[in-house]
Amino acid sequence: MQEVFKDFSTGGLLKIGNEVLLENYVKPKQAGLYIFIRTTSNKATIEVDGIPYIISEHSLLALTPIQFIHFVEGKDLIVYQFNREFYCIKDHDQEVSCAGLLFFSNAHFPLIDLGENEQRKFNTLHEVFVDELNTEDTIQAEMLRMLMARFMIMSTRLLKAKEGFGSAANDVKLDLLRSFNLLVEAHFKEQHSVSFYADKLFKSPKTLSNTFAKFNTTPLQIIHERIVLEAKRLLIYTDKTAKEIAYEIGFEDASHLSRLFKKLTSLSPSQFKKQLAKAV
Repeated sequence: MQEVFKDFSTGGLLKIGNEVLLENYVKPKQAGLYIFIRTTSNKATIEVDGIPYIISEHSLLALTPIQFIHFVEGKDLIVYQFNREFYCIKDHDQEVSCAGLLFFSNAHFPLIDLGENEQRKFNTLHEVFVDELNTEDTIQAEMLRMLMARFMIMSTRLLKAKEGFGSAANDVKLDLLRSFNLLVEAHFKEQHSVSFYADKLFKSPKTLSNTFAKFNTTPLQIIHERIVLEAKRLLIYTDKTAKEIAYEIGFEDASHLSRLFKKLTSLSPSQFKKQLAKAV
């Protein structure tokens, strides 16, 4: 099953269907779209950036356009795919935007368990989505965006409850973490120091460290994890050498990237590449 909406005035694209929508990812490739995968009565298996994950029954997974995904198996799935032009060009509250809690970090992704009450609500919303996709008129695009906003709000509330957020103080800290991650996403190939990002956020490095400690991480760890994630992607999905990858990620000396990579993975880039070759 597959329903497709195209907004020719903006280039917006929305697809709603089942596991058929994931057939393009039977061979690993970059997502290219924002994707929600919802399991029903069966588990699903997917690799994200080369790491396998089993999605349990009645769960919801959110993926960003730049993550590399490999769909291994799954049935009776509910899948939503949309591009930036469909949803992100509209003004939304920060928490439910394309830079919101569901999508603000490419190094990690949210996996949300759905209880019976949540399953019922998402089933009802899905029925409205499908009905609206078959209702063609001048306000269809706006209605579909409103429904996606509702989907994002429901998902974000569940994620906040799961992570223990909700108080005003915690929300402020989370907003800072999200803003930091977004800046890292934009600049990690050129800027590797915490001070650069602290200046951009008008905070001191110490303030960032103290705030992020609440999330069991540090500013430098986030930067390093994003660098190593990109190195892994390039090692897995391209034929570039370790030296070429180091240069692309902003290291003039490949040995600097090699040391960082080994610190986080216990393998050098060349050892990681050899391990991949053995696994094929």
